[in-house]
Amino acid sequence: MATKSKKELDVQKNSPSIDQTKQILITGAGGALAQHVISILKRDYRIVAVDFRRRVELGEDIPSYKVDFNKRGFEDIFRTYEFDGVLHLGRMGLHEANRTRRYNMNVLGTQKLFDLCLKYNVHQVLVLSTHHVYGADAYNPALLDESFPLKASELTQDLVDSVELENLSTIYKWKHPDLHITILRPCNIVGPGVRNTISMLLSQKYAPILFGFSPLMQFIHVEDMAEAIATAFSQNHSGIYNVAPDDWVAYQDALSECNCNRLPILSLPPSLPKLVSKVMNSRSFPEYLVNYFKYPVILDGSLFRETFKWKPGRSLEEIFSYYRDIK
Repeated sequence: MATKSKKELDVQKNSPSIDQTKQILITGAGGALAQHVISILKRDYRIVAVDFRRRVELGEDIPSYKVDFNKRGFEDIFRTYEFDGVLHLGRMGLHEANRTRRYNMNVLGTQKLFDLCLKYNVHQVLVLSTHHVYGADAYNPALLDESFPLKASELTQDLVDSVELENLSTIYKWKHPDLHITILRPCNIVGPGVRNTISMLLSQKYAPILFGFSPLMQFIHVEDMAEAIATAFSQNHSGIYNVAPDDWVAYQDALSECNCNRLPILSLPPSLPKLVSKVMNSRSFPEYLVNYFKYPVILDGSLFRETFKWKPGRSLEEIFSYYRDIK
């Protein structure tokens, strides 16, 4: 985005002028989660939306852009608008690019975002991370709190960018306290419009399982996660927080509740499930997540719930009923 189109300039000019309302930037606007967040926050904030995939139509009152964080045009947006805060919800997924391009977008692009926030005096940043950064390992404790080391990059190179994005966010958090960075690590986000691995598996008639394994998993509805993000941003308590309910269910039981037929796969030799992930649609059973279908990654979400006085509103039954109904 070198320059803004006349239409986009007109949108900015004709947008309602609300002097007492803060203006915020939301990345990843094309995703279902971000769009739920936008629908909540637009009542209290003036929003500018960006996405690296496409320009998302969000109505005339919300300027929207397709941007590459690493290109000069991204700074034009910061020059044009005076942002009070940024919600960094977008990242490039495994199926969207090779490892190098993902690293450039997710890590170096995030560094560019932080530097622009410093340059243009943005004083609040929320970063969406993932529970995958902890790594799925047989020796994980029953509950993982925020102090547990991030081991994912030791177990698979395909999650290096996720861990490095978090490490970078933590460095900026401590080095630049004026940014007031909040990092959220959610459990499995599921529900209408969500296109991540676990949601795609629950929506299928047939889903793979690793023979002899059925790890415990946590699920949060996309609307609950959006409300958690909006709450965290509005209350602005800097820190690192797991976001998860205080209940969980075995993976195979979740499949049964969603009326999925189970396809057993031998887990030995280790190359076999990886081969299967390549033969199947790799987006629905990616090789780099194989261990997450063997070992549990259960989050202790009590710090977030107590700090922000928040709890999810949708039960597991409500979540699973959606997937039953779409089959």
